[in-house]
Amino acid sequence: MSSENSSADDVRETEDARQVWDVVVVGAGPAGASAAYAAAVTGRRVLLLEKAELPRYKTCGGGIIGPSRDCLPPGFDLPFKDRVHAVTFSNNGRFTRTRKSRQMLFGLINRPEFDQQLVEHAQKAGAELRTGVTVTRVEQHGSAVPDRRSVAVVLQGGETLLARAVVGADGSASRIGAHVGVKLDQVDLGLEAEIPVPETVAEDWKGRVLIDWGPMPGSYGWVFPKGDTLTVGVISARGEGAATKRYLEDFIGRLGLAGFEPSISSGHLTRCRADDSPLSRGRVLVCGDAAGLLEPWTREGISFALRSGRLAGEWAVRISEAHDAVDTRRQALNYAFAIKAGLGVEMSVGKRMLAAFERRPGLFHAALTGFRPAWRAFTEITRGKTTLGELVRTHPIAQRVLTGVEPRPKAPVETEEAGTEVSS
Repeated sequence: MSSENSSADDVRETEDARQVWDVVVVGAGPAGASAAYAAAVTGRRVLLLEKAELPRYKTCGGGIIGPSRDCLPPGFDLPFKDRVHAVTFSNNGRFTRTRKSRQMLFGLINRPEFDQQLVEHAQKAGAELRTGVTVTRVEQHGSAVPDRRSVAVVLQGGETLLARAVVGADGSASRIGAHVGVKLDQVDLGLEAEIPVPETVAEDWKGRVLIDWGPMPGSYGWVFPKGDTLTVGVISARGEGAATKRYLEDFIGRLGLAGFEPSISSGHLTRCRADDSPLSRGRVLVCGDAAGLLEPWTREGISFALRSGRLAGEWAVRISEAHDAVDTRRQALNYAFAIKAGLGVEMSVGKRMLAAFERRPGLFHAALTGFRPAWRAFTEITRGKTTLGELVRTHPIAQRVLTGVEPRPKAPVETEEAGTEVSS
């Protein structure tokens, strides 16, 4: 028997003695469930791991815009708590104006129900779910890895699982992201309260959300109605914890909601990837919050999670079939290209929007409340008819406005010694 045949026999004996999954997905949020679904519908052996028991609460406004709806599995019945047809804008509580639309702008969901349904669709597609398990690390070399085509997924307690490809979707504090080497460019703090309200108050908010441009640069607040509960939150740059907490308290107070006891008060950090941050390492991919994928200006993450999760699941299948490092690397680069060509472009524009918004929030407020094309652009983005990137690329007015409010690059200053240039 040749050494090549002997090696192949050894691998088969290892697989027979110990199950090797085609794809293991870590994290059962929107990104992970989407990845598991996309991999499972191809008929591959897929395992979805989640450290919590489902359903579980997640700090999230729960807005489902057009791009999110477009990425859901066939037959997915969105559990809307409300359908939004009006938006009230205010600038730190002032200059309030409400704009309305005959068509639905976006829907509002509670994450426990939404995530649970996504997981159920992945299970129906063939994925196996394990909850209550914590992944401590992944290994691609060493004694736990029987061959070059395997990844070891080590669980708390010492159990080790083997996979041909791993998708990290374990949130913004991702251990899989740390393995890949994800680098962050922007970190924000979001605070949120779920406030049960009487029927008379709930009726006043039905079908309408509030967006308030906040007192700190780049900050804003929101009220999302969900039946008899209002989701009220604020977000701003990390490092402004006391000011962010004060903003939320003031925000709730001036809305007349301070007398109602929140059923849940929570906080979380949102993290945006740096432009050069990796999206893979060997046979391990990252997506969603674990990859730092979200829109930098609004910090909208559900559509980014669903879209990147689907792509990660599709390319994880290709990686699971790769027989050597060269093919693995090729498929991983294709995944990175797909992410950057779509979501990466939107993130780039979002960063520019955030920089402009930090400088001139009043201009953004005036445009959305008094300039019809700006309102129309808002409605088209929320409905999924266009994206932020496409809008800026195809509309000269949007390009000029964005360029006009961005910080100007600092001019080089010439020193007296030999004309050397230094930044001012």
